[in-house]
Amino acid sequence: MGLLPDKAKDLPPPGVVNRNSVWLANIGWCTAMLDNAIRQRPPLKSGVHRQFLYATIGWFVGYHITKYENYVYAKRDHEMNEYIRQHPEEFAPKEKKTFAEIVEPFIPVR
Repeated sequence: MGLLPDKAKDLPPPGVVNRNSVWLANIGWCTAMLDNAIRQRPPLKSGVHRQFLYATIGWFVGYHITKYENYVYAKRDHEMNEYIRQHPEEFAPKEKKTFAEIVEPFIPVR
């Protein structure tokens, strides 16, 4: 089962490029750069395989965080809509007013 329950399989998968994936991939790449700088190696040139690995791990974690986030929001929306359906008296439709009924009459001041 893991992090997500079986109900989460019904949701469409998130896009491969999403904000969490991009953000955490950049964090992973910066972590590799910081590691190179701390160990007094040329930050961009050395450990390219490590930079790629950390960025890939960040991308993977970000993708699964987005999947979990989508599941939590879908679950919350489902529960909220179910509550609204079961208690219609608390969510009666409001009467519609025209814009002229809301705004006060205009009287120019000179």
